[in-house]
Amino acid sequence: MARYYIDCRDYPSDKNCSVALSADSKEELLDAAIQHGTRVHGYEDSPEFRAEMTKMFKEGSAPP
Repeated sequence: MARYYIDCRDYPSDKNCSVALSADSKEELLDAAIQHGTRVHGYEDSPEFRAEMTKMFKEGSAPP
């Protein structure tokens, strides 16, 4: 079974966020990434934001 992740360290911001999220499905990862992006980084939950987040997903596990 594939595992997917997104790592804030790959996308520098003024918050210097070091959060990495992972899940067994892209749908579950998208839900978690949207929650993080809106609550922590102040993004608006929109179809465009969701599409951009999905493009950033990587297969495997986030590096330590």
